[in-house]
This record gives sequence, structure tokens and C-alpha cells, in this order.
Amino acid sequence: MKKLFTMVLIFTLASHPFQDSKAQSSTKTGPTLLNHIAVYVTDLEKSTDFYKNTFEFNQIPEPFHDGRHTWFSLGAAGQLHLIKGAKGKGNFDKNEHLCFSVPSVEGFIEKLKTQKIAYENWAGAAQSITLRVDGIKQIYFQDPDGHWLEVNDDYK
Repeated sequence: MKKLFTMVLIFTLASHPFQDSKAQSSTKTGPTLLNHIAVYVTDLEKSTDFYKNTFEFNQIPEPFHDGRHTWFSLGAAGQLHLIKGAKGKGNFDKNEHLCFSVPSVEGFIEKLKTQKIAYENWAGAAQSITLRVDGIKQIYFQDPDGHWLEVNDDYK
């Protein structure tokens, strides 16, 4: 009996530090990371094709399998989730936009031209590029539901 008690006591004491380290790891703090951006769309197939063809995003598995979701990887930045169900094209303000960086704005514009997607600068001048004060080039255009998108060459 004494031997059993000693073994239980040793086991209890030996496992105690592991319990503390688990508790400590669950309370770690750090910067909050972006997980995903959800965009509400009217026509999932059309929006899926738009984002896949325009940005060459990699489509990733989504857990719902209900025909209402498409998920794309945005690399280390997180994910883009398209969700079917919007009632109609929105009237969105350009100040509220998603921004993606590319190695060359001019190269990206060539892709937009082949897809017949109109773009503009910040002021709204068609087929024009904005040059920010820090030298970054940027353009703006809309997805099929009217969400504004920026593309710039702040590629890192």
C-alpha cells in the first residue's frame, strides 16, 4: 500500500508542471491576425470565376459543401470567403475596398484589358493610374457585385 501511495504521489507531482505549462500556453498574447474576409455576392459562380481569373487565387476546400460558399487562400494574409445570398448589386463607396498587391500594376492592367474590366484612378479618371506620394502605383475597379477593389504595386 505504501508503495502504491508513493507511486501515485510521484505521478501526481511529475504531471503537475505539464498542467501548468498547458494553462500558460492557452493565455499567450500577441497581435491579432486576420483570418478571413467575407464578401456577400449575388451570383457565386460569376464571382468565383471573377476572383479566380482576375487574381489567380487558389481555391481551397470549404467545410459547408452547400453551394453557397467559395473560399480562396490569400497566403499568409488569410482567406477570402465568397458567400452567396446578396439581394442585388450594391452601391459601395470606394473608400471601403479590398486591396491586393502585385509586382507590376502595368502587367495587371494588361490582364484587366483582356478580360474587358474597366479600371480607374482614385479620382475616377478611366483607364488611369494613381501615383501615391510614396511612389506606389494604384488602380481601382469593381467586382461583379460592385465591391471596390484596389490593386497596387506595394509588393513585398
